[in-house]
Amino acid sequence: MPDSRHVKVLVAGGAGYIGSTVASALSDIGHEPVILDNLVTGRREFAAGRPFYEGDIADGDLVDRVFADHPDIAAVLHFAALIVVPESVADPLRYYHENVAKSIQFCQSLLRNGCTRLVFSSSASIYGPSDDFTVDEQSPLEPQSPYARTKAVLETVLSDVAAGTSLQVISLRYFNPIGSDPSLRTGLQIPEPSHALGKMLQARRDGTPFNVTGTDWPTRDGTGIRDYIHVWDLARAHVEALERFDDVVGMAGADGSLVINLGTGTGTTVRELVDALGAVVGEELPTVDAPPRPGDVAGCYTRSARARELLGWQAELSIEEGIRDTLRWFEVREERLDNLAPSA
Repeated sequence: MPDSRHVKVLVAGGAGYIGSTVASALSDIGHEPVILDNLVTGRREFAAGRPFYEGDIADGDLVDRVFADHPDIAAVLHFAALIVVPESVADPLRYYHENVAKSIQFCQSLLRNGCTRLVFSSSASIYGPSDDFTVDEQSPLEPQSPYARTKAVLETVLSDVAAGTSLQVISLRYFNPIGSDPSLRTGLQIPEPSHALGKMLQARRDGTPFNVTGTDWPTRDGTGIRDYIHVWDLARAHVEALERFDDVVGMAGADGSLVINLGTGTGTTVRELVDALGAVVGEELPTVDAPPRPGDVAGCYTRSARARELLGWQAELSIEEGIRDTLRWFEVREERLDNLAPSA
């Protein structure tokens, strides 16, 4: 990596929740993010003050223009994807087109422009169930939804591309992001979030019970178990992956790609998350049991030390801090955003 103290990096999907938080973490230490986002779910406000290109990763002419304008881009962080599991069950073709087909076109553009470093935003949802709900990077893959399968398929594509071309790839398998940028520059922008904490906060605001979707999983209390990781911890991990890219990929050997789990290493059930929210806000959230949503799984959490060994990284922020930062973000979200619908 040329002069890892100051790197220009293309952030695809950089106006979304995670991508914009990572962009802030990069800027904070002197790197220069260039944002590419089609604003389907991203926010124009999240790209303010940075070079910004509105458009699609599959638009080869646009990607060519980005590299023509910024020939010193040293790496790409790829966050551009649709992520709602029930939506992927209802419309799988859209998810394969957006998450897989467009990413293949994006990789073709990267290679055409001589870009050889790609950090891919993958997902721990691709893992199969295990007896103790823990997984590491060698655990069997058994994605249970079209969304998860798009991530698994694209990982396979990227592995093959890395083996046959100059493109090198680090796939970061996220567990369950919560929280916001602690400085409240960015946060969850979607008006109706689909993840558990967002649904809990929405129920609290509406004064309605929270639906605990799935109560018969073989977990300690029957509800799904997840590894909830603060989005700022995720952002720090991306900075490390960028700055250590060449050394880390070199450890992967001749195939030019590897995967790294990003999680806390601690499993939290849905009921335990409800209790954590109650402890933070000082009042209990009413709940009602409901069937699992389409595509839901019991869940898992990571037992891997690979991120610590290769990136020198481990999660530092607690679930309670993630809940507090999420609440702080929702208090200022309306003033940070022009409106609560996605940018047009």
